[in-house]
Amino acid sequence: MKKIQLLVTVLVILCTAAACDNRNEDLTNQVNHNGSVETAVTVQHIDSLHDVLITKHQVWVNGKTFKILEYKDTIPALGIEKTKAENSNGDTQEVKVKKDYEIFITVK
Repeated sequence: MKKIQLLVTVLVILCTAAACDNRNEDLTNQVNHNGSVETAVTVQHIDSLHDVLITKHQVWVNGKTFKILEYKDTIPALGIEKTKAENSNGDTQEVKVKKDYEIFITVK
């Protein structure tokens, strides 16, 4: 009976450890140029009230760029935040900077 309990405990621990693996196997350092869509998303600050969201798609077919699609949308600026900055001498001081958007992408 104790052997079965020990076996079940070990199996539970192994399954839990396997589920906690945080590696993302979908990450890549190189784009497949034989057939893929490469997408870049950036936000540029225009002024104190507006930012521009830029979405750029580069379509790759047989090792060559087939088409580049670029979309620009004006979005509201998030305002100003205070943060600490350091100069080349190592001195720090509090400065005001524009807030940046966080970008989350869901691929299905």
